[in-house]
Amino acid sequence: MSLAIVELGTFCLGLAFVLSLAQALTVAGGAVKSLRGIARFSEGLSLAAAVAAILSFAALLYAFITSDFSVSNVAKHSHTLKPLLYKISGAWGSHEGSMLLWCMVMLSFGALVTLNGRNLPDGLKHKVLGVQGLLSALFTGFTLFSSNPLARLPEVPFEGASLNPMLQDPALAFHPPLLYLGYVGFSVVFSFAVAALIEGRIDRAWARWVRPWTLLAWVFLTVGITLGAFWAYYELGWGGWWFWDPVENASFMPWLAATALLHSAIVMEKRDALKSWTVFLALLAFTFSMMGAFLVRSGVLTSVHAFAVDPQRGILLLIILFLTAGAGFTLYVLRAGSLSSGGVFASVSRESALVLNNLLIFVALSTVCLGTLYPLLMEATTGKTISVGAPYYALSFIPAMGAAMLILPFASLMAWKRGDLKSVWKRLMLAAGISLLLALLGATLMGQASAKSALSLGVGFLLGGWVILGSWQVIQSRTQLLNVPFAEAWRRFRGLPLATHGMVLAHIGLGLFVLGAVVETQTKLTAVDHLAVGQKLKLGAYEVTLSDVTRVAGPNYEAQRGILKVRNARGAVCEATPERRFYPASSTVTTEVALCFRPLNDLYFVLGEPSPQGWQVRALYNPWARLIFFGPLLMAVGGVLSLFDRRLRVGVASKGNKG
Repeated sequence: MSLAIVELGTFCLGLAFVLSLAQALTVAGGAVKSLRGIARFSEGLSLAAAVAAILSFAALLYAFITSDFSVSNVAKHSHTLKPLLYKISGAWGSHEGSMLLWCMVMLSFGALVTLNGRNLPDGLKHKVLGVQGLLSALFTGFTLFSSNPLARLPEVPFEGASLNPMLQDPALAFHPPLLYLGYVGFSVVFSFAVAALIEGRIDRAWARWVRPWTLLAWVFLTVGITLGAFWAYYELGWGGWWFWDPVENASFMPWLAATALLHSAIVMEKRDALKSWTVFLALLAFTFSMMGAFLVRSGVLTSVHAFAVDPQRGILLLIILFLTAGAGFTLYVLRAGSLSSGGVFASVSRESALVLNNLLIFVALSTVCLGTLYPLLMEATTGKTISVGAPYYALSFIPAMGAAMLILPFASLMAWKRGDLKSVWKRLMLAAGISLLLALLGATLMGQASAKSALSLGVGFLLGGWVILGSWQVIQSRTQLLNVPFAEAWRRFRGLPLATHGMVLAHIGLGLFVLGAVVETQTKLTAVDHLAVGQKLKLGAYEVTLSDVTRVAGPNYEAQRGILKVRNARGAVCEATPERRFYPASSTVTTEVALCFRPLNDLYFVLGEPSPQGWQVRALYNPWARLIFFGPLLMAVGGVLSLFDRRLRVGVASKGNKG
């Protein structure tokens, strides 16, 4: 039974490749006059290819769940004693399995274009499916011929080698699928851009069609990155949540490109402007996604969350990157001259504010790209290794993003075409005054460690408060809360478009993230000591006592669990139980962090190695750490609300422009 299912999965992967190729060829054949009607078959082929990819991935899941060690991928990344959740997540915990997940998501997005593209003109829809089919054929072909996750072993081992214990975590179990829904979702945006360039039709309707796909991928990527940061925070035991690691940057760069694209597409949809720039960003978002796939699979990076594979497969991915991105940008260069500038707007207007916002985000994106690629290129060309870390990004990325955040409230309140800066500033004066007060209070009360810390806190409170209060001013302006009876303000609030609610929530989430990030990084406390049972450790206002160390048997590990009693002046606060785990299957020792959740703050504990003086205990006080993860999730909720706005869900095409 298992043998038949695995073989069926391999057949379905090959079938997905053939169907994707046929999907692209039918659209190409439709350009021939005698075969014009053949392009419509691309719709059925896209659905069939998606079903084949889903069945192939289901076969891989079945092999992992049943511990079929005749499959090489299962033997390398699973074990009979693993909990079911981690058997399932093992299916995408390797290069081969993750590539099959990538292909399944890409083909499923192609099927969604068919199912949800009834309002698209047939010509554009079929060209989108043709480009999507070609992309899918390239990636399924790569997976089938060089990275087959269902390849069999000549001799079946009695037991598997198990998944990396650091990856056996609930947050990381869901992190890759969400990340890939974002990464690969941008392939549809890329396909829309290439299809529009081929047709020579890029207008306000195109911006309306492409914005929901961008927003959908952006939401998934936001949640995926947040889960990854949270995993790094509590699983790796170092106490941080972002290291500017190249693998982290690989997911952050398409997110930044998509953020700029979302704002640019709004201008194009409203004013028929920024056509060339919007198409450029649409091509760029998926290009960075493909670059990320290359970086984490080529072997040029070593990271706990990078796939170490042989360079030959990395070169194949690089070829795919150059072929697809090269073709897309070559077509863009050829067509760019024919793209009219569109609507005209004044230098003081919402369009101008959004353009400036876009440029600043692009500058920030460029600094991240440079900081990620320059060390790799330096090592490849000269053999010298250099380190680009937080100081570089503090001097380059943060100023650009800070300036972009200063513009946000103005852009949200400014009128289209021609704005009144004095009127907008008058509405924002209270928000500016409160933000300045928050900056002074934050720097004075929290920034006592150093002048640099006080300055960072002041700037962080200023920006975070400004974005939150300025975003709320949008609601205040639209509802006239405090200026009209509450019932009338409530009626106006309920009548606001979902996209407006979504925009405000997303911007408030950004402000909350900034507040959490600056307070956590500038005021966190750390204490490390070796404690015998009964001894105490001081952490700011908290007293930590090592009450006991016990042995615990897990499903596939053995652990030494510390029991820490935490108190402050008011009494008992919590009991924390950090662990040191040993996984026999891989002979690996890991640390399991214990967190005491306070309303906004975290008490963070790690149990280290024993010594003659006792057990090493590392304790951290991370103030406002909750906001670091809550803020981005609120941004994602804002994106979901915007997706449900009727204006985004209803297509603008009519039967009259089908063709």
